[in-house]
Amino acid sequence: MGIIRSMRSRSHRVVQEQEECVGDSMRQSCWANMPQELLREVLLRIEASEDTWPPRKSVVACAGVCRSWRQITKDIVKTPELSSKITFPISVKQPGPRENLLRCFIKRNRSTQTYYLFLSLTNTLAEDGKFLLAARKCRRPTCTDYIISLDADDMSKGSNSYVGKLRSNFLGTKFTIYDSQPPHSGARIMKSRSTRLVNLKQVSPKVPTGNYPVAHISYELNVLGSRGPRRMHCVMDSIPATAIEAGGVAPTQTEFSLNNIDMFPSFPFFRSKSNRVENTLSGPLVDQKDGMLVLKNKSPRWHEQLQCWCLNFHGRVTIASVKNFQLVASAENGPAGPEHDKIILQFGKVGKDLFTMDYRYPISAFQAFAMCLSSFDTKIACE
Repeated sequence: MGIIRSMRSRSHRVVQEQEECVGDSMRQSCWANMPQELLREVLLRIEASEDTWPPRKSVVACAGVCRSWRQITKDIVKTPELSSKITFPISVKQPGPRENLLRCFIKRNRSTQTYYLFLSLTNTLAEDGKFLLAARKCRRPTCTDYIISLDADDMSKGSNSYVGKLRSNFLGTKFTIYDSQPPHSGARIMKSRSTRLVNLKQVSPKVPTGNYPVAHISYELNVLGSRGPRRMHCVMDSIPATAIEAGGVAPTQTEFSLNNIDMFPSFPFFRSKSNRVENTLSGPLVDQKDGMLVLKNKSPRWHEQLQCWCLNFHGRVTIASVKNFQLVASAENGPAGPEHDKIILQFGKVGKDLFTMDYRYPISAFQAFAMCLSSFDTKIACE
C-alpha cells in the first residue's frame, strides 16, 4: 500500500508538470521505464481501490503521466456498460450499465436558464455530486436550443467543450438530439449555420465536428384535454432495436475527436495521432431491417386515494409533476418480452429546482440528459 500511495502522489505531481506534453506527442519520462508487469499491478490496485469520486480522480491522473501509463489505464478502465462507473469525460457518450440504473441528478438555475448534470455519489437526493454536463437554454424566433457542454463555465457552440445540443420546434412538442461527433461510422452530418460556426474550429477533416442527429423526441398533442401525464415517444436513430436483447450491441464512442482534446491539456490520455472515425467508435451501424430503438412512456396508474397518476420510482422521486416520466423500450414489430419492461430512463422532481435522472444501457448520459431537458419545456398543447 505504501508503494501505491507513493505512486498516486507522484502521478499527480507529474500530471501537474506539463513538460511531458509537447504538441501532439509526449516525451517518454522516467515513469515509462517501470517494468510493465509492476506498472499494471499498481494501476489495477489503484483502479480497484478508487472506485468512487472524488478519489477516482487518481485513476484519471495516472492516465496523464505518459504514453505507457495511458495505454495500460485505457486497457484497465472499463466502459460504464461493464463497470457501472463514469471515469473519463468520454464516459458520458458511452452507454450505461446493463444490469442497473446509473443514478444522477439535475440542478436547474432559473435565472440563467442553465441546467447541470451530476453523478450521484450517495443515496441521498440532495448533494453536490460529480459534475458531468451542463446545458444552456437559447430561445430562437422559431425554435429553442439547449447547448450541452462538458464545461459548466463555457456553454457555446464554438467551444471545444461543446458535445451536442437539443433543438425543439416552435410549439415545444418535437425535439431532435444532435451529437457533435458521429455516433457511428455511417452517421450523416446535419448542415446548418451552427454547424458552420463549429467547423470554424475544426482540427481534422477525418472526424468533422458538427450536428449529427441521434434521436427524435415527440410529445403527443392532448387535443381532448384529457387528464394524465405527457405522452412521450423517442426514436433513437443510432441505436438498433436489438440492443436491448441479450447479446445486443449499441454503438460506443471510445474517444473524443481532435476538436475536443484541447480541453484536456494536462491529460495526454485524450491525445492520439490517429483519431479516424473508425478508431473513435465501436458497435454496429443501425440496419434498417433491424429497426431503430423506440422508447415510450411506461403507463402510470390512477391512484383513487391520492387522486393522481402514479409510477413507482422506488423512492427516487418525491414530488408529483407533469415532468416526471419513465421510459421503456417499445415493442414496435413483435410481441413484448421481459426486456421491454426494464426502465431505461427515469426522471422526476425532488425539489423546486432539483430532479433525479437514472439511466441504463443502451443510452448514454448525454442522450439521457438531452431527453430530460426536453421535459423542461412548457408544452401547453400536450397537457
